[in-house]
Amino acid sequence: MENEKKTNGSTKSFFVLLKKLKWPIGVTVFALILSLAETAAGLIVPLITKDLVDTLENALFNWKTAALLFVIFIVQAITGGVSHYLLTYIGETIVADLRGKLWNKVLRLPVPYYDANETGETMSRITQDTTTLKDLVTNHLVTFVSGLISIIGSIVILFFIDWKMTLIMLVSVPVSAAIIIPLGRIMHKVAKATQAEMAKFSGHLGRVLGDIRLVKAYGAEPVEEEQGKKAIRSLFSFGLKEAKIQAVISPVMTLIMMSILVVILGYGGSQVSRGALSAGALVAIIFYMFQIIVPFAQMASFFTSFQKAVGATERIQYILGMDSEPSKGQETVPEGKIQFKEICFSYESGKEVLRGITFEARPGTVTAFVGPSGGGKTTVFSLLERFYHPTSGEISIGSTPIDAIGLSDWRAKIGYVSQESPLLSGTILDNIAYGLEVRPSLDEVRRAAEAANALSFIEEMSDQFETLVGERGMKLSGGQRQRIAIARALLYDPKILLLDEATSNLDSGSETHVQEALVRLMEGRTTLIIAHRLATVIHADQIIMLESGRITGIGKHGELFEIHELYREFAQGQGLS
Repeated sequence: MENEKKTNGSTKSFFVLLKKLKWPIGVTVFALILSLAETAAGLIVPLITKDLVDTLENALFNWKTAALLFVIFIVQAITGGVSHYLLTYIGETIVADLRGKLWNKVLRLPVPYYDANETGETMSRITQDTTTLKDLVTNHLVTFVSGLISIIGSIVILFFIDWKMTLIMLVSVPVSAAIIIPLGRIMHKVAKATQAEMAKFSGHLGRVLGDIRLVKAYGAEPVEEEQGKKAIRSLFSFGLKEAKIQAVISPVMTLIMMSILVVILGYGGSQVSRGALSAGALVAIIFYMFQIIVPFAQMASFFTSFQKAVGATERIQYILGMDSEPSKGQETVPEGKIQFKEICFSYESGKEVLRGITFEARPGTVTAFVGPSGGGKTTVFSLLERFYHPTSGEISIGSTPIDAIGLSDWRAKIGYVSQESPLLSGTILDNIAYGLEVRPSLDEVRRAAEAANALSFIEEMSDQFETLVGERGMKLSGGQRQRIAIARALLYDPKILLLDEATSNLDSGSETHVQEALVRLMEGRTTLIIAHRLATVIHADQIIMLESGRITGIGKHGELFEIHELYREFAQGQGLS
């Protein structure tokens, strides 16, 4: 009973989703009319064939009837071809709309969603799950409707030809339903599990291929190969379960229909021999029998595809129903100092990462965060960018809480240069101008690149700004990626600058170029820096020492060196005094 309620709820959710999609109403109606015209033509054919066969008993071939039959065949072919194209168009249209909705939603989901879900799984929702829905609409939905009409029409006409044989055929309906309905419920469970396993496999692929250098560097190919094979075997197992259900449905349906056909042929033949039924009528009955058998077989396929689509849309609905990041706020970004007031935060319940953090960063000053790894420095940046929300406390700029500011307006005022300096696959120009609503001119891009000490190496490349950087910018060195990220930030012209260990892991030559570029970038901006190398921040306006999520010291380099034991150890360990 509980499983039945879940299935009914899933089906209801499926139809709710269909209503939300952008259906091309005019095209859908026209496609339905054509499909119905094709079905109606198919219903007329047996009647005309009946007359044609009956005329042969009198040794007279009716050419007009034959010509009419030929015209109907042509009408069937034309309406069938056009309706098939229109149905494909409808399927592609609604799936494009659904993928657009999913893509917009995925881009605006909060960061915690991506912490909990692998990228490949989300990709599977947008691609494979939506394709399952397209298959239902394109190949099965209207075919199901026209097939239903064909069955009803055939049964009505058969009642007029011979009601006794019609009743014999109708015996197959409850028998077929008794088989299809329970198997359909099983198929729903199997299809749902298959889609979940496919999403999991896609997530595994995305993770491994995204870090393929790590896999190769540590010789982990055999481990990942086994993990992949395990997922493939699981998918294989689910595929066999689907095949078993299909192996039951299709042959049983065929057996039922063929058994009834044999009965009808035997009974109908005896009726013809007694003169109670004409030969043409028997031929028409057999034609209508097949007009019932074929749609019944299609219905079995429809129910299978329908259960798959219902299972797939459950996960789609889950994503669409999630809360997006708040895009709008009542306040614009004001001038003033950034304030953290008693901020507490935890990624997981009961495991606080920040504990009562309080500090302020005045406009145009440099604030540096130092301390042991895992102290919460990067988390401070994540909260400032509103990737997460504090468990308690308030972050404000001036007198305005940042949560009251439109998210896009707020992030537009922040420039971020990280240790990794991620680049997207594309050209250098694409990466420098990334995220800007208005595409800057090449001269503006060149000036930003020059200020970031990037112009010299860009001009040495054969394609210059059109040079492809490769996936994650792997065709460039670490220092080159950093300078492109700085050029992007310069072009973005932010009020607030976040530098997350921007010069770590660079050789001395690259560090010099990057440091010069950072000095230009920091001019006139409120800058917050995370640094392990104290030499890069000894001239900061204030240095904040973070340990285990708590601030244990705030001051300039000289002040902390005198009063803070751990800071002094850090400084002396790096040759500073």
